[in-house]
Amino acid sequence: MQGVEAYKINLPSIPSGSMYLFVTDSGVEYEVRFGRKQKNILAATIVFGVLNEEFDADDAGEYVVVNRGEIYRVMATISRVIQMYIEKHPRMVSYEFTGENRHHEGDGVTVATARTKFFLRYVPEIFGPEWKAVLKRNTVTILKE
Repeated sequence: MQGVEAYKINLPSIPSGSMYLFVTDSGVEYEVRFGRKQKNILAATIVFGVLNEEFDADDAGEYVVVNRGEIYRVMATISRVIQMYIEKHPRMVSYEFTGENRHHEGDGVTVATARTKFFLRYVPEIFGPEWKAVLKRNTVTILKE
């Protein structure tokens, strides 16, 4: 993201690792993880979220709203993490992201959530022109062309 500085990123203990961590200025700790697909090891899911206990959801799957005015810097950091992972794994052919839903957004499956749509806006900047994003229901799949 141009003009927005990323937070300091704590790298995985091994260079090809799949979990990255960072902490915002307000003390919110985030993790960004990449999971390989069972049927295609050149495809990965991207998962990111808050680790602080104060933001634990009352029930599983609830959308955590931090609302500390750091969203653009958080996204700049998540974007940088994804780019770092791509650099370490140049043979990957696809990535997938599914955003969790807030209770009032419906089921979080058939319709794209606000989190999914927000992530989708950053795809061209994160991945570049050699990747194509496809939105199906609530999942963004980014494919290498």
